[in-house]
Parts: sequence; C-alpha cells; structure tokens
Amino acid sequence: MNLFKQFGDMAKMVEAAPGLIDQANTLQAQSAQYQQQMNAQAAYAMTAEAAPGALEPIAGVDLERYARISKGIAAYGYDAAMLPTVAAMFGVDGPSWEAAAAGWGARIQADRGVGRRFNEIYSAV
Repeated sequence: MNLFKQFGDMAKMVEAAPGLIDQANTLQAQSAQYQQQMNAQAAYAMTAEAAPGALEPIAGVDLERYARISKGIAAYGYDAAMLPTVAAMFGVDGPSWEAAAAGWGARIQADRGVGRRFNEIYSAV
C-alpha cells in the first residue's frame, strides 16, 4: 500500500516540475536584471561628478575640512558629541559646524558626486 502512495507522490512531483522550472527560470532572470542594475549604480557612484556649485563651502567649511573633522572623532572613539570640539580644533565655531554638518550631510545624500568626493577625501586623510 505504501509503495502505491510513493508512486502517487512521485507522479505529483513530476507533474509539478515544469511549473517549478519556469518559476526558477523567472527568478534567475530577475536576479540577473537586478545584478545589472546594481553594477550600473556602482559604476555611476564611482564616476559621478558633483553638480555645479555642490562643492561650494557651507558656513565657511569646505568639503575637505568637513571630511577631516568627521574623521577627527576617531581619536575620541567616534563619539559624535566630540564633533564640535574637533571642529573648534579646525577653527570652526559651533554654529558654523552645525550648519556645515547639516548642509554637507544633505548634499552627500542628494548628490552621488559629492558623496564620491567625500569618500575620496575621507579615505585619504
């Protein structure tokens, strides 16, 4: 009796196989398309140029100084509360630092070219 059940189960599996194969092929094609999109985005991020004017200083703080201050908190265990102290070491007062930090953060998020340039500077300092 059990043998007949096994044959029945095998028949159902063979019957379902074409649908499963089609589903697997569809998923594979979607995965390949997604990978192509991710590769294109990565290539763009690595070569993106900042929009005109996007690298202009904010509150007197240029991108290089912003990157140096951002990296400067490493000496304090990456304690973000120390950013105003590090900014002061670079000659940037509290209100200017607050404006620069908010402005550069927004530009980096909005413009891949600015983000790319920030990463280059941050890695180099």
